[in-house]
Amino acid sequence: MRLLLDTHVLIWAARDPGRLSERVRDLLQDPGNDLFVSVVAAYEIEFKRDRDPDVAALPAQLTPILQQMDMEWLLLTNRHAALAGKLPRIHGDPFDRFIIAQARIEEAGLVTKDAKIAAYGIPTIW
Repeated sequence: MRLLLDTHVLIWAARDPGRLSERVRDLLQDPGNDLFVSVVAAYEIEFKRDRDPDVAALPAQLTPILQQMDMEWLLLTNRHAALAGKLPRIHGDPFDRFIIAQARIEEAGLVTKDAKIAAYGIPTIW
């Protein structure tokens, strides 16, 4: 299964896996799943680094964390950006609209605890 992790899922997986649901922990450990993290998450993490202690504790270079957890970066394309710009403003977080667009175009389940994302009609997993 193709899974795209919301930014908070990456942070919790790296810093405090106990905050993840049992289902999510199982999915992240299943070698049959393809796990992706949006490059938008890298920007979001840097944007929030000063305000969130969990984020501040992450190393500046996230690629080794992704490699350790067998995850890959999902690059942002013009198709992703165009769709993100057209999405309704149900969710006030522009970072999440980019990730929603990527999940839709890449046909990936979006792993998130954010209930607002389900309003966009994409498969969410928690």
